[in-house]
Amino acid sequence: MGADEPRYAQVAREMLARHDWVTPVLYGHPWLEKPPLYYWCAMLAYKASGGISDTAARLPCAFLSCLLVVFIYVWARRFRPGMQLDAALITASAAIMIGFGRAASTDMPLTAMVTAAMLSWYGWYASKKHGWLLGFYFFLALGTLAKGPLAVFLAAIIIALFAALRRDGKLLVRTLWPIGIALYLVVAVPWFIAVQHANPEFYRLFFLQQNVARFTSNLYHHPEPFWFYLPVALLALVPWTVFAVAAVVDAIRDWKYSAQQPAGEEDFRLYLVVWFILPIIFFSFSRSKLPGYILPAIPAATVLLADFVLRRQKAGLKPALWMTLLHGLLCAAMLSAALIVPFKLLKLPLSWTVILVAAVLAIMAVLMLWVTLESHGYRILRFATLIPLVIAFALALRGTAPIINLLQSERPVEMTLAETELGRMPEIAAYDLPASVEYGLAFYRNHRVASYVNKQIPVGDHIVVAAEGTQRELEYLLPGRKVVRFGGFPWQHIDFYLVTRAAAAL
Repeated sequence: MGADEPRYAQVAREMLARHDWVTPVLYGHPWLEKPPLYYWCAMLAYKASGGISDTAARLPCAFLSCLLVVFIYVWARRFRPGMQLDAALITASAAIMIGFGRAASTDMPLTAMVTAAMLSWYGWYASKKHGWLLGFYFFLALGTLAKGPLAVFLAAIIIALFAALRRDGKLLVRTLWPIGIALYLVVAVPWFIAVQHANPEFYRLFFLQQNVARFTSNLYHHPEPFWFYLPVALLALVPWTVFAVAAVVDAIRDWKYSAQQPAGEEDFRLYLVVWFILPIIFFSFSRSKLPGYILPAIPAATVLLADFVLRRQKAGLKPALWMTLLHGLLCAAMLSAALIVPFKLLKLPLSWTVILVAAVLAIMAVLMLWVTLESHGYRILRFATLIPLVIAFALALRGTAPIINLLQSERPVEMTLAETELGRMPEIAAYDLPASVEYGLAFYRNHRVASYVNKQIPVGDHIVVAAEGTQRELEYLLPGRKVVRFGGFPWQHIDFYLVTRAAAAL
């Protein structure tokens, strides 16, 4: 789906075909926007699965998201025993983690590595064992290979603010451990040296354009208001949003108390809330905004919620009634949406049967959560919430996912095109369509799709995949050539046209 997934998957395919582990390549040309960690993982997935596929392209992020959940569980069992299962499963079931854990992108590799690095740093801070600090630098190096210097920058500002709130300037000095820095350089730097040597334009394209210009300008056309990440963060934490917000508010309210406590104890809440809030504030100043940018902040909120639940449970407290009701309504809305969204996507009328089933599921969810949380308190929160979540997810996979495939993916478009008599012509171009169509078709055909908008009009006979009803526009753009429609994909309002010389016969 989209432009990024097929583009990243195609880069990994071409690197594998060229046996080149240094220079990312797209359609035979260096593509230096991102570091190689995702590409390396996808190349291994292609080899391990025996071929190129969209499933194999998504395996790296699925695998790394699973490792992230396991790491959180193991770390919490060591440093916060009693909350490990909550921390792991709440993280695994947050909406944004489910989404990006099933996508081919660089955001999940970055998040997995940044999360492991930040938890390792706190492990060292709490235990004074330098093995954890080595882990911090190792995972930070992998995070740099996932998405560049952003990993180091995020870690630096989070630790710096935490040290400032603790009024412990020496903490920064102790963090700059020469052995750890050497490990970071050994892991992260060789690829940057190799790719710069092979591609002299790398520094300008990657550091100045992809990092500095992406943040300071709207170069890539993703403008959003300053407050954009507030609703994104709330939606990202579904279905845990209500209690996660309560945990964040609780930590902010007690930050002075937390900052004064011994290292490795109550200040953990302060550390997590800084880790959660600071990236969101930072990216809010960016001129270019995408939801995945704040993904590295989300595990901090889910782990903070697990700690919040554990402390409330030990104190024998139960959730406030308003929290229980809001949480129940959110879970109910999630269930109802899983049933109703497919009809909305297909623009079909809702039958009374569907409305009734959605209403019954919603009422049952609210009543179940209210009764269980009132009876058993925080102890049952995870279990009671995961029931409607799993049901909603199953409904989404069965009902919504096939429709999204039909409306958003170019796989069915390519399959439809391939079934036509002319569909296997090597030359193909796109006109008046989103970039996602170009990159998606290019991945499934393993061949670049030319763009009429970018003046890439093939000289010979070719296929044009265009927006519905654009035949006259194409004829105007192609004087002296014949444009004939031979099919289409109505679900995405796409037409297929054959472009030939005017004298040529079909």
